[in-house]
Amino acid sequence: MFMERKSNSWFGYMGRILRLDLTNHKYFIEPLKRELVEDFIGGRGFGIKILFDELSSGVDPLSPENKLVFTIGPLAGTKVQSASRWIAQFKSPLTNAYCRSVGGGFFGAELKFAGYDAIIVEGRSEKPVYVWVNDDKVEFRDASLVWGMTTLATKEFLLEETDGRARMVMIGPAGERLVRISAIVTDDMRTASRGGGGAVMGSKNLKAIVVRGSKRPEIYDENAFDEAVREQIEIYRKNPAFEHFRNLGTNSIVYLFYTMGNFPTYNFKQLPLEGVERFTPEILASYVVKHDGCYGCMMRCWKKFKLTKGPYAGIVWDFPEYETHWSYGGVLGNCNIESITYANMLSDLYGLDTISTGVAIAFAVELYEKGIISKSETDGLELRWGDPEVLVELVKRIALRIGIGALLGEGVKRAAEAIGRGAEKYAMHVKGLELPAYDPRSVKAHGLNYATSPIGASHCIGWNKFEILGVPRKVDPLSIEGKGEITKYVQDEIAATETAVFCAFPISNDMVTLDLYSKLLYSATGIEKFKNPKYLWLVGERIFNLERAFIVRDGFNVSQDTVPERILKEPVPREPSKGQIFELDTLLKDYYRVRGWNEKGIPKREKLEELGLSNVAKALGIS
Repeated sequence: MFMERKSNSWFGYMGRILRLDLTNHKYFIEPLKRELVEDFIGGRGFGIKILFDELSSGVDPLSPENKLVFTIGPLAGTKVQSASRWIAQFKSPLTNAYCRSVGGGFFGAELKFAGYDAIIVEGRSEKPVYVWVNDDKVEFRDASLVWGMTTLATKEFLLEETDGRARMVMIGPAGERLVRISAIVTDDMRTASRGGGGAVMGSKNLKAIVVRGSKRPEIYDENAFDEAVREQIEIYRKNPAFEHFRNLGTNSIVYLFYTMGNFPTYNFKQLPLEGVERFTPEILASYVVKHDGCYGCMMRCWKKFKLTKGPYAGIVWDFPEYETHWSYGGVLGNCNIESITYANMLSDLYGLDTISTGVAIAFAVELYEKGIISKSETDGLELRWGDPEVLVELVKRIALRIGIGALLGEGVKRAAEAIGRGAEKYAMHVKGLELPAYDPRSVKAHGLNYATSPIGASHCIGWNKFEILGVPRKVDPLSIEGKGEITKYVQDEIAATETAVFCAFPISNDMVTLDLYSKLLYSATGIEKFKNPKYLWLVGERIFNLERAFIVRDGFNVSQDTVPERILKEPVPREPSKGQIFELDTLLKDYYRVRGWNEKGIPKREKLEELGLSNVAKALGIS
C-alpha cells in the first residue's frame, strides 16, 4: 500500500526510468511502476527484474540485443550515509552470464538529481557517441573526438563540452577494444569493474553518459528520517572498525588478512610472501597525502598515494584498494608498492578490472614458470614472480590488446582454452570470473559463495563477515558445518541492502542492518511494506533467486558451481590454514538444501512461489 503523496509526487524515488535507444539515437522517459518498487525496492532489484524480463536466453553479450542497466536506490542523494552508490547490470561478455557490478563516487546522486531511478541502455550506435543528460533534456552527441582517449582525458573534454559540475560514467581504451575484463569508470575514478561492463559499452559505441541534475528527492517523514540518519551516524562513530577504515581505507586490512590466510599468493599456491611486511598499515599510511570519499559518506575512505622514489616518482593517484594490493601484489609475489600504485593508475586510465587483470597476469607467470608457454608466446617477455616491470608492461598490453595481452584480456578461462597443454589447471576462476583476494580453503563459507554466486567469483556478492570479522557472531572459518546457512544469510542480506545501494563496508561490519535500513526506507518512501525488516529479507532472497533463474535459463547448472582444481585438491602449505582443501560436494549439498533448490542447483517451484516468482517457475518450465 502506498501512502498519500504530496503534490502527486513519489517519496524517495524520482518516479522515472530513462531508456536510451542507441541504434536510433532516441530516448524515452518511462514512469516507474509501483509493482516494481514494492517487489524489488530499487538498485540491484530493479536491474535484475528488467534484465530477466527484457533479455531472452542466448543473447550475445557483445551484440546490440544485450542491455546495460544503471540503477540507484531510493536513498541515493539524501542524508543517508553510504547509500548513493550505483549498479551496472548486464549479460557479461566474460562469463556469458548475468553480472552486477557496483560503483561509487558522485554519479549515483547526480542521476537521482537529474530525476531518474534507472537508465536502460539498448541497441548500438553506428558511430561513437556519448549521451548528455541535463535534467529532462537528453542529447546524443558525437564522441569521435574522445574515442581512444583515456578516462581522465575524456572527463576533461566532456566536462568542457557539457557542464563542469556534471558527473559521468565512461570507458577507456580497454572498453573500446572490447577487452572482456574492462571496467566502467566514473569522473572521480570509481569503477564498476567486474564482468566486462566496459566491453558492453564499447560494443554499443557508447563512450560515456554525462549527467547533471537540479532536482531533489522528496522525503515522506522528515522527522523520522532525520532520527534514523542520526542513529546511523551514531552507530558509525561507535563501531571500532570505523576509524581504521576512515584513516586508511581497505589498506588497513592488507597485512592482517595475509596473516589470517586470506590474501592468496603466487596464483593461489599460497607460498610465504617475501617482503610482505611492506604491506603493514604503518608503511602504507606513509604514502597517503589526501583523504576523500563518496557522496554522503562520513567514512571518506578514498586515499591519494604520492610516489617519491623509483621509476614512478612524482605520481599522485588513488591508492590501490585491498583487492588491488593483492591482484597487483600478493598474487604476483610483488611487494613493490610503487609499481602497484602505478599499475592501478593505468587501470583507471585505460578502464580495467584490477582483480581480473592481476589474476590473468599471475596465470601467465605460472604457465611460463612451468614451461607451458615460452618467450615466443610472451612477445619476448621473461615472466617472473615479483617483477614490477612485468606487471606494468602487461597491464598496458592487456588494455591495448597488444601481443599476449590480447589473449589475457579475454580472461583466464578463455585464455586457458586457447592455450591448452594443461593450462586450465592454473586458471583461477568461477564461471569465467577471476577469483578475488580470499582463499576458499581458508574461509569455507566465503568459498561457497564464490561457487554459488550467479556472477562467478565475487567477494562482494556474499562477503562472509561471520568467518572473516566474527560478526554478528564468530564462526570457525575452517569448519564446514552450517556454512550453507550463513552463506545464504550474507548473500540475501547483501542483495537486500544493494537495493539501496549501500556500500559493502558498513554492511560487512554490521553498521547497517536490515532493521536500520527498514527505518530509513520507510521514513523516506512511506511504503507500508518497507516497515518490516522481514520483508526486506524476503526481497533479498527474491533478488538472489531471480539472478539464479537468469543463469539457469541460459544453461548454467550444478557443474559450474565449482572452484578451481587447485582449491579442491592442493592443500594450503602455510599457516593458519595449512593442510586445508575445499570440500565442495558436502558444502554444495548443504547450501542447495538451505536454499530450497534441487540437486541440480535449480530453485524448486515451491521456493519460487514462496518468493512471489511463480511466473519465473513457468518461464523455466519447472513443474
